[in-house]
Amino acid sequence: MLVLPASAQTVVDGDTIKHKGRTYRLWGIDAPETKQTCADGWEAGKEATKTMVDLVRGRSIECFDVTLDRYGRTVALCFADDVNLSAEMVRSGMAWAFVRYSRDYVTQEIEAKAARLGVHAHQCEKAWDYRLRIRGDR
Repeated sequence: MLVLPASAQTVVDGDTIKHKGRTYRLWGIDAPETKQTCADGWEAGKEATKTMVDLVRGRSIECFDVTLDRYGRTVALCFADDVNLSAEMVRSGMAWAFVRYSRDYVTQEIEAKAARLGVHAHQCEKAWDYRLRIRGDR
């Protein structure tokens, strides 16, 4: 377990944080890429990043390593004062459940879709499809 004071960590985007040179990719979710906009022009990537910043601001962060991804980043289950960051990002419509790797947040995504929150209100392309289209990467 690694406990990160919120002031000592950096939000990279909607599903990634950094601390002391180590990158943590949040377990089980995929948020819009930083420059990703939706069909209606909504800046999904910027909104997802802003949401993550708001979630961690002034809170203690705890991350539990799960695995390494193909880029060498630690994939971790991270909490901000006991709030599961992955679950909250999906619940708020700022990320998708990344069912390619986990089904942990499917219920939160169903609820966000039904409420038309975040990406579900703006005809957003899923992040993995966006990456494939833009740079041939999933």
